[in-house]
Amino acid sequence: MAVKKQVEAATGGRQAAYSARNRARLIKDAQEVLAEIGPSATIEQIAAHAEVSPTTVYKYFENKDELFIEALGEAWMGFLIWANEFKAPGDRLERTLDSGRKLFWAEQTHPLFANMLHNCLTEMSGFVEQADRGYGKQVFTELAESGELKKDDFEARWILWINIYNGILKSVFVTEELTPSEAEVAFGIGLSVWGISEVKAKKLISRPLIYTPAE
Repeated sequence: MAVKKQVEAATGGRQAAYSARNRARLIKDAQEVLAEIGPSATIEQIAAHAEVSPTTVYKYFENKDELFIEALGEAWMGFLIWANEFKAPGDRLERTLDSGRKLFWAEQTHPLFANMLHNCLTEMSGFVEQADRGYGKQVFTELAESGELKKDDFEARWILWINIYNGILKSVFVTEELTPSEAEVAFGIGLSVWGISEVKAKKLISRPLIYTPAE
């Protein structure tokens, strides 16, 4: 009986690992499709890119929206992990805002992700909140609780901030009305939503962005 249980456990472990690898591969393929085509791509196009059948995609994801949101979320978190790996000295607010500023330069550091940004910002409403999956709001909530940002009317401030940031991203990656440097200036102006003075905002956006090129 003990041997049978060991065999079943080993078999189950291999199957779980196999499923995890297949799921991870589909997420990577979906990221490439988002960069090439965008959220309007069909399940058939995703399957063709991944060289699998549509049935295989549905085996791991209920629909293409679920797959794309997962793919976008992983790409977003991957970028944030990279952005926070190399950072200038400073407090939590300074480091958090540095990460937000680095996104404006994604075309130079993460070209595939920049293409995803272009397509998703063009086709998806509420892009930032879908990609971020609540992480950013959690961080800003903690900054407000610690007194580094204005705490009163937090929900209203958060909605304004998300719309400002989303607009800046569209101006960089979609309409190209702003260069990354100009986007940083707009970013600094938008910080007034959080009760940050013009003088402090200029200081915050003048901090050097320290990072190494993405692989």
